[in-house]
Amino acid sequence: MRQETKCIEAGYTPKNGESRMIPIVQSTTFKYDTSADMAKLFELEAEGYFYTRLQNPTNDYVAAKIAALEGGTAAMMTSSGQAASFFSVFNIATQGDHVVASASIYGGTFNLFNVTMRRMGIDFTFVDPDCSDEELEAAFKPNTKAVFGETIANPSLKVFDIERFAKKAHEHGVPLIVDNTFATPINCRPFEWGADIVIHSTTKYMDGHDATVGGVIVDSGKFDWMAHAEKFPGLCTPDESYHGITYAEKFGKEKAYITKATAQLMRDLGSIPSPMNCYMLNLGLESLAVRVARHCENAQKVAEFLQANENVNYVTYPGLKGNKYYDLAQKYLPNGSCGVISFGVKGGRAAAEEFMKNLKLAIIATHVADAHTCVLHPASSTHAQLTDEELVECGVKPDMIRLSVGIENVDDIMEDIAQALSKASK
Repeated sequence: MRQETKCIEAGYTPKNGESRMIPIVQSTTFKYDTSADMAKLFELEAEGYFYTRLQNPTNDYVAAKIAALEGGTAAMMTSSGQAASFFSVFNIATQGDHVVASASIYGGTFNLFNVTMRRMGIDFTFVDPDCSDEELEAAFKPNTKAVFGETIANPSLKVFDIERFAKKAHEHGVPLIVDNTFATPINCRPFEWGADIVIHSTTKYMDGHDATVGGVIVDSGKFDWMAHAEKFPGLCTPDESYHGITYAEKFGKEKAYITKATAQLMRDLGSIPSPMNCYMLNLGLESLAVRVARHCENAQKVAEFLQANENVNYVTYPGLKGNKYYDLAQKYLPNGSCGVISFGVKGGRAAAEEFMKNLKLAIIATHVADAHTCVLHPASSTHAQLTDEELVECGVKPDMIRLSVGIENVDDIMEDIAQALSKASK
């Protein structure tokens, strides 16, 4: 099936007389006839459900759809994109380990890695995604366990060279984890360029309607954990907390990573979404391909409009010719990048605040990547916890406006921006 069809059909196939829509299994608990039946589940000898803190059928239907869209072999839903970021790394890195990460990532993820996970004893080296080969090589250590980047960085909109970073990660025997939130699998499938694990904040384009917070982790099923067993004891040696199972041996490349994340991390940390949230997410997924195309079409027109406006200092959008990442965008995102634009208003921070105050259609919101047009000043909101030096590392200028172009009529969007810019320039 092609992507547009997978958005509708993948993940759940009703049998004769069954619900056309995925069922909402709103239950914490599942009944079995004998303790022997239950024991098989706890021993991971049979597939099934015993407690929704670990798994739920509704959630798994949606996970299967996203896995199909990304071309992966297994997936696990999480309660938020932040939980997906955390689990994706913590599943293979622990105290005393090290991770190489792009410095141009979402501010919340940067803080998760740079502060919270450092407290857990995991070290991070942040590299500019445009760094030289020598600088990238120098970032690796003997205890490096993963490389992490974003397809399109939020909010700097730098395009991550997936193939280059995947090659370097594999030279060091570690997987590449890619946050594909902004691109979505409609515009980019990182596994096709060498990535091993993909995550999303499903809160964004996948949901698309400001309705549910969520995340997902998808495994390509291609990374050979046993070939690097000394690096990944959590996957390649017996897990005494789960009956001595060695995940990589029992479940192979295709399912070891997600099975461990589910049976171990989700069991202990419980960051699972509610079945109702996954049901609502599925409604968003069904229109994902249609909406993403409209977002990109609108954003391209708005970016060109901003570029020609005398009250704008700069415009950052990978779809603009002359943009530093235009060639990379054409390679990885030939059908469009995303609906998010970064730009600066002449007059600096004060003019930017005046611009946002005068918007009538676009709303000021922390959210991004949904049907409504939204604006944000990252330096005073999503990235407010960062120092000026860290802001520069993340590619966030103090005067930057993040504009998330919605799917309204594009002329209405541009007229609203024009009148707000004219007032901000006075």
